[in-house]
Amino acid sequence: MREKSYVEDIDRSIYDFKDDEKDAYKVKAGLTPEIVQKISDEKKDPAWMQLFRLRSLQIYNQMPIPDWGPSIEGLNMDDIVTYVRPNTKMKAKWSDVPDDIKNTFERLGIPQAERKSLAGVGAQYDSELVYHNVRAEVAAQGVVYTDMESALHGEYADMVRKHFMKLVKPTDHKFAALHGAVWSGGSFVYVPRGVSVEIPLQSYFRLNAPGAGQFEHTLIIVDEDADLHFIEGCSAPKYNVANLHAGCVELFVGKNARLRYSTIENWSKNMYNLNTKRAQVEAGGKIEWVSGSFGSHVSYLYPMSVLKGKGAKMEFTGITFAGKGQNLDTGAKVVHSAPDTSSYINTKSISKDGGISTFRSSVSATKAAKNTKSAVSCQSLMLDDISRSDTIPAMDIRTKDANIGHEAQIGSISDEAVFYLMSRGMTEEDARACIVSGFADDVSKELPLEYAVEMNNLIRLEMKGSIG
Repeated sequence: MREKSYVEDIDRSIYDFKDDEKDAYKVKAGLTPEIVQKISDEKKDPAWMQLFRLRSLQIYNQMPIPDWGPSIEGLNMDDIVTYVRPNTKMKAKWSDVPDDIKNTFERLGIPQAERKSLAGVGAQYDSELVYHNVRAEVAAQGVVYTDMESALHGEYADMVRKHFMKLVKPTDHKFAALHGAVWSGGSFVYVPRGVSVEIPLQSYFRLNAPGAGQFEHTLIIVDEDADLHFIEGCSAPKYNVANLHAGCVELFVGKNARLRYSTIENWSKNMYNLNTKRAQVEAGGKIEWVSGSFGSHVSYLYPMSVLKGKGAKMEFTGITFAGKGQNLDTGAKVVHSAPDTSSYINTKSISKDGGISTFRSSVSATKAAKNTKSAVSCQSLMLDDISRSDTIPAMDIRTKDANIGHEAQIGSISDEAVFYLMSRGMTEEDARACIVSGFADDVSKELPLEYAVEMNNLIRLEMKGSIG
């Protein structure tokens, strides 16, 4: 009997399948005031949001393209469609979602995951959420989990206006300004004071349209003494034209509150992933980031935490896998601006077949950040002699009363380890995949079970050279 390979066992078509375009409406490609106004009209924005979009567009046009990271010269905004509305309105019942869109999310396992272990689910298809639901027992706790548009127009409109793009401002960089101009979709979460959400909430973003951009906005507010785990998943089929993801995540963690934000980004390799994520943590609060970056042609991704209150904490655990044709520039940032704060950044990166993986970290401590502690650990594994891995740490420490450390390791798989596993009956490819999975183990164990399995499957698929 012929041995089954991992390629046969795990089909990459779970991500690469494409639906026929049946969108109800899309704007023209490009970026003009008329297009931004059209998006605003389509979404029935309040007046302040219309002005915000147009101001953001002005900022975008005035700011230069970043010149310090991987090249994005293959991205031409004149060719990107910034808004694609699917052929359905958002549904609260899964049975009401159109069959073609429903089948997409069924194949990605979203309804199954919801039934098994999730407190609430939001599913976005192209530029809009098509499904949103939250368990009754969670809603009964006063937890608000809805789409951004509903929050913008409903009873939480003032809360949205108070927080929207206050952590990530349009002036931060060119693609934050772009997001401010054309954002659409995303989730709004509010967890009241003292409430602990025992099971996770999840949003899943699927970009189906070729040559389109996705610009969802996620805003989460966890009040004092509250606790939440939020899971985010992303995927798209592969096209021979550039797609763009420039979403934005803003997280507000109250006093003595805790938020874990887990992400697996498995975009296709024609995607430019220029996402911006930021958290603000009050006294005694804690933000935990768990991040896996596997897809996209180019990534700029550096979740940032501002430790604003005394005793605030941050932990970041991340893994990046860069294969052929990928240049993934990822990492994390933290700002210590209060005493007794602490942070820990632990990342792993893997590169093969000429892939480029760059880790950037930034640790800042103000004069007020006395008795601050921060540790950064970066480990890189190169699987051949044509790949590349770089580590670029930055530290700006303005107080003498701080304990800051950084360590980095870059290595390759030892021939002795491969030989040992092969002597126990493994093929060379399986031996290498086993070693890589072990290297990533301390990251995968931090992920929810389904995502840990997905991550290990993706690693094995990459090792077999089946994703391209």
